[in-house]
Amino acid sequence: MTEENTHQESKMPKKEWTGGVKAENSWTMFKVISEFVEGFETMYKIGPCVSIFGSARTKPDHPNYKLAVQIAHLLTEEGYGIITGGGPGIMEAGNKGAYLYGGRSVGLNIDLPFEQISNPFIENDKNLNFRYFFVRKVMFVKYAQAFVVLPGGFGTLDELFEVLTLIQTNKISYFPVILVGTSFWSGLKQWLREVVLEQENNISAKDLDLMPIVDDPQEVVRIITDYYRKSGKLEPNYQL
Repeated sequence: MTEENTHQESKMPKKEWTGGVKAENSWTMFKVISEFVEGFETMYKIGPCVSIFGSARTKPDHPNYKLAVQIAHLLTEEGYGIITGGGPGIMEAGNKGAYLYGGRSVGLNIDLPFEQISNPFIENDKNLNFRYFFVRKVMFVKYAQAFVVLPGGFGTLDELFEVLTLIQTNKISYFPVILVGTSFWSGLKQWLREVVLEQENNISAKDLDLMPIVDDPQEVVRIITDYYRKSGKLEPNYQL
């Protein structure tokens, strides 16, 4: 087969969109831009924050919920605002720990088919609603000085690996990413070490150092304060 006839697109079958593509989709970019503008203008005024992640299904009587409240309270005492996804569970606990102790409490809500409702511990002027997950993710990362990740499901894992990828690829500068809960996270880190690193060689050994695992709320605060005491600067993560 010669080079001339290796590409015969006109003779190949072509898939078509079912029902066609709506012309209105071309205007989606304006909806996206409006969410970015609202997010940037609101978040920049709030100042340095810490993003707290974890399951929306965690009940108020669960130890992880109480742990998240305590962590947020301690970070509030250090002067940080608290960013969460604005919903129930660990998100609510993070906002509660900030709100009840006079801290800045931020909720980045997302429109979902099962209708996530904002928790009651978000300040009214810091309760943002997003239609697009990727815009919301930018706000989580850009204005956070650290990520504190408690046990959660797919959404929590998505946010965790998103930020680890950004740090690993130098799309953002390093900042603390702290996993809370040894019994929950140690299996994941062991799998990353034994399979992803040692067996498949798909990451570097130093990548595992990006996410320390702790159980003590005071240790969470210590890691963050020590890092910024040495770096000496608090600023948004990447410039767009």
